[in-house]
Amino acid sequence: MIKIEYKTQRLSMRFFMLMAVLFIIQVCFGLLLALQQVDPSLLAGKLNFNIARAEHLNLGILWILSGFIGTILFIGPLMSKRELAAPGLIKFLFYALVVVTIWNVFSQSFAAKGVAGWWMGQPWLQEGLEYLEAGRAADVVILIGFAILAYVVLRTFPPRKEWNEIHWGLAIGVVALTFVWLFGMFFVERQDLSEYFRWYVVHYWVEGVWEVIHISLIGFLLVLLFDANVKSVGYAVFWGVTLVWLSGLIGNAHHYFWIGTPEFWQFWGSLFSALEPLPLVFCFWHIYLDAHHDRKPLKNAPAFYFILGSVVLEQVGAGILGFTMTFALTNVWSHGTWITPAHGHLALFGTFGMLGIASAYFAVPVMRGIPNFDQRLGKAAFWLVFTGMLGIAFAFAMGGNAQIFIYRTLGLNWFGGDVYPAMSVFKAMIPAFGTLFLTGTGIIVYDLLTMGHRAAAAVPVADDVHTDAVPHAPGRWSRYLKGYEAGLWLMGMWIFGAIITFGLLSFNLDVVKAGNPTLPYLLAWIGYPGLLLITLLFVWRFLSSLEARTQVPAAPQIVLPVVGQAT
Repeated sequence: MIKIEYKTQRLSMRFFMLMAVLFIIQVCFGLLLALQQVDPSLLAGKLNFNIARAEHLNLGILWILSGFIGTILFIGPLMSKRELAAPGLIKFLFYALVVVTIWNVFSQSFAAKGVAGWWMGQPWLQEGLEYLEAGRAADVVILIGFAILAYVVLRTFPPRKEWNEIHWGLAIGVVALTFVWLFGMFFVERQDLSEYFRWYVVHYWVEGVWEVIHISLIGFLLVLLFDANVKSVGYAVFWGVTLVWLSGLIGNAHHYFWIGTPEFWQFWGSLFSALEPLPLVFCFWHIYLDAHHDRKPLKNAPAFYFILGSVVLEQVGAGILGFTMTFALTNVWSHGTWITPAHGHLALFGTFGMLGIASAYFAVPVMRGIPNFDQRLGKAAFWLVFTGMLGIAFAFAMGGNAQIFIYRTLGLNWFGGDVYPAMSVFKAMIPAFGTLFLTGTGIIVYDLLTMGHRAAAAVPVADDVHTDAVPHAPGRWSRYLKGYEAGLWLMGMWIFGAIITFGLLSFNLDVVKAGNPTLPYLLAWIGYPGLLLITLLFVWRFLSSLEARTQVPAAPQIVLPVVGQAT
């Protein structure tokens, strides 16, 4: 029987439920944006594109943060072998997050009217910076919330001499989460300097602090799902965190290329940005090792589906597509085009959003006391959102290549109707794939919110297979996935990434500048479909090999190990 180990773990439930609600609202805003790309007059004057886009971005950050907090609160007692500290502060943190969410939505009305709420030299109501729109009043509440989270984590953890690498990674992550936010707490009048510090918050959050938290949480979830060795996982967490910070701190410079900073950042930003995929490759490889170390059936298929999706889309979206566009000679073309959201959607939702969903699929059945839940909905939802997001990224990327040539190379008029027809097919593809994604999102939210009510009708899962079951010989596609084959899949992804990179670099050629788009278009049509298709096939292959394990004699019921000091 699945059991909850500590009462305060249940405090995470409210954060997971908030995550689910904000997730589907955010996706609805995304679908609205896709429809407005097709018909720019849709809701014009009532809910303009720029306001809907800000809501889409902000809600995305908020639901991902809610998932992070829920995961930390659920696993914190398991890592510490004691209850969470300061449960009253945790409840306050939840209500503060709700207030900040409501305020973020409401504050966009001030943005539409150009009202910032200046007082004492600070914009208290709305500040208009992308990702940081809400204003100084919300910033203060957010800072207090992060400080509460860091306090709870550090107070809950055992004495430092008992910490393993996962403790250290998570502790560094929550403290840095609070510290880095300080760079968004003051107003700078000069636009170039304001952008400089804004990227301290945005980049160091996503490509520094969030990555550290992501690696640490992924490591502990692998311990729970596969009974992986804590010392081995801790080794991976240590090197993952180290490589993230060694590359990511100076890699922030790829945001400095075109904001008026010194030219030397183009070299250093290109160099260290090219190194940023290294920890992602390391994380990807350790996922393979931990998932295959004992060859037991999956205890919780939806949870692992989304964990694998998180790590693979991190590799593809943040690693490969991030690599292709952060050299100065490629970024000069891709910057500010649809190439950027192709990278951003895969990286943000894939890396961090899928982790929160995976954690919810592990934690919610435990807190609901459901020994066996119907895993079919979760698995179906995974394939819908995974395929939908790959399709959205494809449409953005291909539309972005047309945008670069028509708008940036030929210099034709955007509003005069030259660019819009060239991108029209891809504009229509985004709401099509967005509808697929929204369908998967709805299933996820329904599944998580109603799981307890449907527990009586849950179907047996792998743990209920009788021990006298006859093993089923797996087919070629579901045979055991060996390390060299996984390496070949990964190498194939990077080969297509190299093709995409050469395609973007080819915009610098004189023949292309003169009006011949054959080479960049050809490389784009090979690179992007190839990368996204091989990603889909690899995940299918990986999961098929694991699902074949359900045909062998059963493992024991799910238990939650209490993990403390590494041994």
